[in-house]
Amino acid sequence: MTPRTRPDLESIPAYVPGRSFPGAVKLASNETTVGPLPSVQKAIAEAAAGLNRYPDNGATELVAALSHRLGVPPEQVAVGCGSVGLCQELVQITCDADDEVVFSWRSFEAYPIITAVAGATAVRVPNTPDHGHDLKAMLAAITDRTRLIFVCNPNNPTGSLLGKVELEQFLDAVPDHIVVALDEAYFEYVRPEPGEDLADGLELAEGRPNVVVLRTFSKAYGLAGLRVGYAVADPSLVTALSKVHTPFSVNSLAQRAAVASLEAANELLTRTDGVVAERQRVRNALVDAGYEMPPSAANFLWLPLGERSAAYAEAAAEAGVILRNFTGEGTRVTIGDPHENDLFLHFATGQGRALAGLA
Repeated sequence: MTPRTRPDLESIPAYVPGRSFPGAVKLASNETTVGPLPSVQKAIAEAAAGLNRYPDNGATELVAALSHRLGVPPEQVAVGCGSVGLCQELVQITCDADDEVVFSWRSFEAYPIITAVAGATAVRVPNTPDHGHDLKAMLAAITDRTRLIFVCNPNNPTGSLLGKVELEQFLDAVPDHIVVALDEAYFEYVRPEPGEDLADGLELAEGRPNVVVLRTFSKAYGLAGLRVGYAVADPSLVTALSKVHTPFSVNSLAQRAAVASLEAANELLTRTDGVVAERQRVRNALVDAGYEMPPSAANFLWLPLGERSAAYAEAAAEAGVILRNFTGEGTRVTIGDPHENDLFLHFATGQGRALAGLA
């Protein structure tokens, strides 16, 4: 007899990570190309000597370090197994069966999966024509069953960025009992235009106890392989998160590496300037080649290729460059090192033009 599992799992897709194969340039997973700093590697090696012990379930040292750096009380900080782990915990603490989770679509592909796993209902609100969040439509999608709203800013995979004023107006219009998660996994790559106010989730959350800010060490801090992220929220929400947190899920190496990374934060975040410069260089080259694409505030670019996306990504892989395909919608291109970006541009401005319908 086949072991019995939940019948609804048949309809829930598994999360699909970016492809990889030996020898290829991987521009599919929004990783940094530079490894941890020597000081961080040293901290990891030292922490490895204590792997016979369980990690600190409360991540006390890391919470204290985050509290100090962010200027918030420690009781407002929660640590998780990547920010996606905290996303899942937020669904768990807010939703019963058939409650609703609202988010823009396309956005982070884990949102509908973690919603369905919790037995809640995903409410996908179509992106605007310029591939950003339609905040008015998201407000209109709120019902008496809405419990959680995800706002990915900058948005993955389109790279769009919401401004401070429009986000403030949105948050003020959301009923106070609904939790809003500002998912800022790519916050460190944002560079506001001159005279533009930065939409900083930490500032926006002040005085709004229903707003949670999510950030991660996986991107700009280069610790994707260790899985550690954090939330800044009202103490009541932090307490609730602790009740559904999988015990010891943030391992001791991750905790120590994150603390060491915060100690070297200025040096690490300086690296993002190079990524931002490459982002602009690659985008300029693509626009000059005839591509139409939205600007990006993250460490990737979005090619809205529609039905051409799958063939485009497959041909790029054959050319030695792995991209992230979203069949029928578009292709996401992570910004890598200059030589990796040049390999992609060689494909994109050559064979790729015809596949994109530009030739």
